[in-house]
Amino acid sequence: MKVLIVSDTHKINGNYFRVLEEEKPDMVIHCGDGEGSEYALTEAADCPVHIVLGNNDFFSCLPRELTLEIGPCKVWVVHGHNYYVSVGNENLKREAAARGVDVVLYGHTHRPVVDTEGKVTAVNPGSLSFPRQEGRRPSYVVMVQEGSGKPDFIIKYL
Repeated sequence: MKVLIVSDTHKINGNYFRVLEEEKPDMVIHCGDGEGSEYALTEAADCPVHIVLGNNDFFSCLPRELTLEIGPCKVWVVHGHNYYVSVGNENLKREAAARGVDVVLYGHTHRPVVDTEGKVTAVNPGSLSFPRQEGRRPSYVVMVQEGSGKPDFIIKYL
């Protein structure tokens, strides 16, 4: 299974549409801050799309968090701002471990991360619209889950 993980598109969806076309995923997970683009993000994909509420998703009925089963992995999806991810993902990983999940997907920082230290893997796809990491290239993550093994996470840049 190939899962496209994105975040922080902030209603600027051109790169998202491009990545959908290039990657052809089996599932999309958006970690928040689509800013009212839920319909466009969902309708553009030929697969299931899961989106959580970000700190800029005002007046939205999106869930604040989701827990998904992807193959043998229990995956928790949250934007991350309520867990102070701007200063690090330690609080988020601690909460994820307490919830018994294998992987936590989050956004908010606009910086891509795949952190495999400890029991929980923490993944932030960065931002396709307003990247903040060095070089400021739009980023996303592809999760590949094959069989019953651990998933692979690949940070990709446009």
